[in-house]
Amino acid sequence: MKKKEKAKGESVNIQKGKAEFLMGIDKIEQLQTWLNEHHFMSGVAFVGRSNVGKSSLINSLFGKSTARVSKTPGRTRQINIFSFPVEDRETKTVKQYYLFDVPGYGHADVSKEMSRNWGDLLDMFFRMCSEKILLLNIQDARHPLQDSDTAFHDYIKAFDLETYLMFNKIDKLKTQSERSRLKNITPEIYKSFKWVKQIHFISAEKGDGLKEVEAALVTFLSRIPD
Repeated sequence: MKKKEKAKGESVNIQKGKAEFLMGIDKIEQLQTWLNEHHFMSGVAFVGRSNVGKSSLINSLFGKSTARVSKTPGRTRQINIFSFPVEDRETKTVKQYYLFDVPGYGHADVSKEMSRNWGDLLDMFFRMCSEKILLLNIQDARHPLQDSDTAFHDYIKAFDLETYLMFNKIDKLKTQSERSRLKNITPEIYKSFKWVKQIHFISAEKGDGLKEVEAALVTFLSRIPD
C-alpha cells in the first residue's frame, strides 16, 4: 500500500544484471573519505534486520548474484557499494546510480567489537548520506516491527531521508487473516513514522510486488534533479 504518487511509466526500468560492485567498506575513515568525495550521489540503500531477505531482494531487483546470499544471519559486515544503470527507453538514455547494501541490525550473535563497528559505520553513513538516497527498510512480514526495527526507526528519524518500508516474505503468510492483520497496521505506521512514504508487501522469493517496487524506485530516482 502506498501513499499517492504518480509512478514512472514502464518505459523506465532498472537494467538487470548490470549492477557493478565498486567496493566494500568496513573502516570509518575510508567511508568518511568516500562520502566526502561523493556528497551529491543519488541512489538507494537497503537496510534491515538480519535474515529478512535483504540480499535476495537486491538480487531480484538488480539481477542474480548482485548481493551474496548467505544462510548465516549477519554475514554482511561492511557497506557494499555498487553502481547500477536505469534505462529510459523513450529518450534512449541510461543513467547511473549508486546501490548501498548496508549491514543488518539487530543480530545478537556477533562480537561486541563488531557490533560497535557496525554501529559506527551506520552512523557515519546516515549522517553524511545525501538526501538523494532513498532508504529501503526491509522487515519480515511474519514478524513486523520488532524491537530492533522500532529502535532503528527511532534512530533514523533524525535524518532527512525518504524511506520506503518493505514487508518481505509475504508469501509465508498462509491465511487471509494473517495478511489482513499486517495490512491493518499500515495507517498506524504512517502516523507514527512520518518519514515512511510508501509501504510495500512483497516476496523476493516469489516475485510478489516487485514490479511495483521497481516502479517506485525509478520514480524516486527520476525526480531527483541532476
